[in-house]
Amino acid sequence: MSLSKGIELLQARTKRAPRHSPGPLLRAILSTTAFAPHRNEAVAPHPSPMTQIHDHDHHASAPEQGHNHGHAHGPGGHVHAPKDFGRAFALGIGLNIAFVITEAAFGWLGNSMALLADAGHNLSDVLGLAVAWIAAELSKRPPSPRYTYGLRGSSILAALFNAVFLLIAVGAIGWEAIARLFAPEPVGSVTMMVVAGIGILINGATAWLFFSGRDNDLNIRGAYLHMVADAGVSAAVVVAGVVILFTGWNWIDPAVSLAVAFVIIWGTWGLLRDSTAMSLDAVPPGIDPVAVRAFLESRPGVAQVHDLHIWPMSTTEVALTCHLVMPGGSPGDPFLIEIAHELQHDFGIAHATVQVETDPASCALAPDHVV
Repeated sequence: MSLSKGIELLQARTKRAPRHSPGPLLRAILSTTAFAPHRNEAVAPHPSPMTQIHDHDHHASAPEQGHNHGHAHGPGGHVHAPKDFGRAFALGIGLNIAFVITEAAFGWLGNSMALLADAGHNLSDVLGLAVAWIAAELSKRPPSPRYTYGLRGSSILAALFNAVFLLIAVGAIGWEAIARLFAPEPVGSVTMMVVAGIGILINGATAWLFFSGRDNDLNIRGAYLHMVADAGVSAAVVVAGVVILFTGWNWIDPAVSLAVAFVIIWGTWGLLRDSTAMSLDAVPPGIDPVAVRAFLESRPGVAQVHDLHIWPMSTTEVALTCHLVMPGGSPGDPFLIEIAHELQHDFGIAHATVQVETDPASCALAPDHVV
């Protein structure tokens, strides 16, 4: 064979079988993975799930023998990357800063406690939006040796901060409104109505920017609730202005402020409860841990499930770890891939790690009281 023919043959073989080409199993994982990062974040594929010996060596599979471990990293294919709300945050903060300055000035000139209270509440929302935005950006950071989940948990802290700060702002409003209730002062009702009417438009438009993410991200839900609460306050101020204009009842101004404060507390309680629970690694709302356990126990060959943990990695992502006791040994990679896919598809758990054992007596984590 001539040298040129040999070179052509070698090139043809190289094209047909490029180096480092992923095998069928890895391609299946990559095609179904749903642990997708935020926009513009590089995707790092999870390692292939394997049945491995007790030393957790992820580079070579071991025979299926006593106390082997199977790790399923890679969720199903129905979770999408969280929507980027950066533009919504920037626009919402800009609009609200301008409105806070305007509302505070006219509230002081018009001697309206309701306007000043609304301006203070809007100021707290500017800070709340800023914190939520920072958390949303931090959650895009890739994992590091120390922060193995990246900074995704910052979105939970931001939601908790927003809930607490909102309640503090409401407390300050309520305190001043009670004082004004016992000593009503003349109010510029027309000024109240005009400025508050503008507030309804601005706050309503800002809330609309976060409407699509309110059910899927607790951090976005906090921002959305802030804006809805502000729109409600502004609407109440308009009503108060109309009543004062036609009746001269100046006590309506602080009374409406108190009523709005109670409405905000009621609407914020759910955010405070959920963000506190998520900060403590509680099972996220919407996931039934009993149903998850029942699903795992019903898998073919599974005799027992223990050391089951479900917790939020962020306000949009959920992780799970568990031990499956399978006396017959691990059935292999397809079994683990199917479990990961169904956990994601049926329960929204997009990051599952499953450990397979043949003898529960040899596992120190088997008792229910052991964490």
